[in-house]
Amino acid sequence: MLLILMGPPGAGKGTLAAQISADTGVRHVSTGDLFRSNISRGTELGKLAEHYISQGKLVPDDVTSRMLAQVLEDYQDDGVLLDGFPRTLE
Repeated sequence: MLLILMGPPGAGKGTLAAQISADTGVRHVSTGDLFRSNISRGTELGKLAEHYISQGKLVPDDVTSRMLAQVLEDYQDDGVLLDGFPRTLE
């Protein structure tokens, strides 16, 4: 199962995702959490994300997709709920 929650900031995506995750056991993956984790660990992707975030820009989809790909490899069979992706108009 792959669920994607989309909506503007403050719409309640994270709150809804946490509830769905708790009710179903499907892993909740927040792009914001992915960014913070990669930045704090100093990964190459984290450095790229930090560059955009520090300039007040959205992290490009290709950078976010690469972070998500790493997570999805480990959880394909268990189900994943994506929160906050895609983030750009593209």
